[in-house]
Amino acid sequence: MELLRKLEILADAAKYDASCASSGTEMRDSRDGKGLGSTSPGMGICHSYAPDGRCISLLKILLTNACNFDCLYCVNRASSNVARARFTVDEVVKLTIDFYRRNYIEGLFLSSGIIRSPDYTMEQVVSVARKLREEYRFRGYIHLKTIPEADEALIAEAGKYADRLSINIETPLEASLTMLAPEKDQRAIRRTMGRLRLKLDETAEAKKTARRARPPRFAPAGQSTQMIIGADQANDRIILSTSSNLYGAYKLKRVYYSAFSPIPDASRALPLQAPPLVREHRLYQADWLMRFYGFEADEIVEENEGMLPLDIDPKLAWALRHRDRFPLDINTASREELLRVPGFGTRTVQRILATRRTTTIRFADLARLNVIRNKALPFIVLSDHRPQPSLLDGAGLAARLRPKPQQLGFGF
Repeated sequence: MELLRKLEILADAAKYDASCASSGTEMRDSRDGKGLGSTSPGMGICHSYAPDGRCISLLKILLTNACNFDCLYCVNRASSNVARARFTVDEVVKLTIDFYRRNYIEGLFLSSGIIRSPDYTMEQVVSVARKLREEYRFRGYIHLKTIPEADEALIAEAGKYADRLSINIETPLEASLTMLAPEKDQRAIRRTMGRLRLKLDETAEAKKTARRARPPRFAPAGQSTQMIIGADQANDRIILSTSSNLYGAYKLKRVYYSAFSPIPDASRALPLQAPPLVREHRLYQADWLMRFYGFEADEIVEENEGMLPLDIDPKLAWALRHRDRFPLDINTASREELLRVPGFGTRTVQRILATRRTTTIRFADLARLNVIRNKALPFIVLSDHRPQPSLLDGAGLAARLRPKPQQLGFGF
């Protein structure tokens, strides 16, 4: 099979994996003339996105889309009627170097279907990274998908060459994985995540205590995972609770949410339609609230509701449910309180805290502070602004803050 045809098949087969962002790694460049590639600011990973929001800045491919496993939700499952292809190690290395030199990409995201055995597949994936680093002195970004069933030594070696390692947990509930992917074991996935965390912790501790010898390198951008959304009956509260547990137990850098996409010749156990893509977007927003705004998973989604509202963002929905906490005087409120105001981002809160040390913040200052005024004004008090009680308590506030409907375009 021609290389171009392989690339067409294996790049298309990798598009369902959303966890290909490239942030968080160590800074490297090749200006010393001893290598190729860079992750340095201005010369590193270029983030560009497809219309559905997926990152396309990396060469994102599978080593092969052949697979021994028959996961019902996967287009590359063993029983799927799709064209199959397989790269050799040298072909992936050549593509990565050639694409980099043409300025098409700044790094590699490599995954694979499982062939022969998990150990054999993992060894092939690691061989690509090893060859890029050691033979071609490639200093760009490398993200490797790891296989939980593979030998621990292989996964440790992967961390030596990769910037980030990831293991897909696949579904929020263990029972769903048992039903949809019987060859996979969520407990094995979590055990491997635990080993990765221990290795990452050991590396971080070695960096703190090392005086002369440089500690061994291990996945400086950490580990991440992905969950498929909408392939089972798990609601948003369950999904966010699972994510919160993963962040706490394994110190994941990111949990990625991938809306289930119906596949050809699908099992009857799968839904006929994909969930609305905005649901994926709301989950990312809720995930952001947990990681950067101090929210707990169980307060973002009410227990009796189960699902995030699709028409408004999760922080606004929380504020509307807790109107008794508002309005807040932004000249005296704590950082934690300010982070919960609709329309305030983390940088906005930093600017507010810095500004109010030297002056009282007034209505005219909001534009300079990049406050989204139409969202924030009903919830805040300033020296020259106080919302009417009837506005904050009124039944029409949610409708007022809800985005206005827009006419869809016709594509011509």
